[in-house]
Amino acid sequence: MKSLRVASVQFNHQPGDKNANLSTMRGYIEAAAGEGAEVVCFPECCVSGYWHLRHLSAVELAELAEPIPNGPTSKQLLNWSQEFNICIGAGLVEIDDAGNLYNSYVVTTPEGQTHCHRKLHCFISEHMQSGDAYTIFELPGGWRTAILICYDNNIPENARMCALAGAELILAPHQTGGCNSGSPFAMSPIDREVWDARESQPDKIHAEITGDKGRGWLMRWLPARAHDNGVFYVFSNGVGPDDDEVRTGNAMILDPYGRIIVETSKAGDDMVIADLDGSLRDRSTGVRWMRSRRPELYQAIATRRGDEQPTRAVRFDHS
Repeated sequence: MKSLRVASVQFNHQPGDKNANLSTMRGYIEAAAGEGAEVVCFPECCVSGYWHLRHLSAVELAELAEPIPNGPTSKQLLNWSQEFNICIGAGLVEIDDAGNLYNSYVVTTPEGQTHCHRKLHCFISEHMQSGDAYTIFELPGGWRTAILICYDNNIPENARMCALAGAELILAPHQTGGCNSGSPFAMSPIDREVWDARESQPDKIHAEITGDKGRGWLMRWLPARAHDNGVFYVFSNGVGPDDDEVRTGNAMILDPYGRIIVETSKAGDDMVIADLDGSLRDRSTGVRWMRSRRPELYQAIATRRGDEQPTRAVRFDHS
């Protein structure tokens, strides 16, 4: 397998302003292609905007949503893929032929292909559905690739299922950090005044972005997803104000040992680029461990315990 040059972008989207967001993305697409990147990944719902979606009615969401692959955003991304010879991943609200709404992520390729993943654990709106399938496809050089959107990555079984399906690379678009997670030792909100003062008091916002509200929380689980499954991980995230929360960025790319190849802690829009060496997977710990699996012991993982709840209920339970 040949190496793959990948870019991960963090940027502060404008809620509901698809034209403005696409304009920002185009600049990064051109820059990534100029540095020889073969793939550029943008955050969850970066085209439509994210946290404000929870306030929208079903009608308003449908007006913002687009079909995939025949909607204007998918077509624009496909045109850019072919113009700049680069694969592009971006998030938006999707509407299907039956009017169902999804938090989706589309990947377009220079060869004219469009791949779409629907978030498996959608909670942002009661009017939006969750997807029911894993998404595995090939990128340049034969790289078997999967997509897991934000909360999808929090469930270890999802990353393992992708790895069992042959994924070597997982794209992980997020809108996270600075959230009221409802857990006492997980994420918590960042004061908007700290963000607004980021230029005059850079140490304060840096401490928030790299501390337990951002990178510190990610380091408790994100490297484990890469390490335990022997896969590369591309983490892209929003940064800055997102309705009444402040996203923490921390765009990064990890190798199959869970090591960070490259990352940013900038309090603003940024992009990181890394070359992925596929040979690292050959004897990586996760790949070797997976060969030692005893599936006959794991039936309980696929059996309901009886206390499962919809993701929306769990995510917004701050009691």
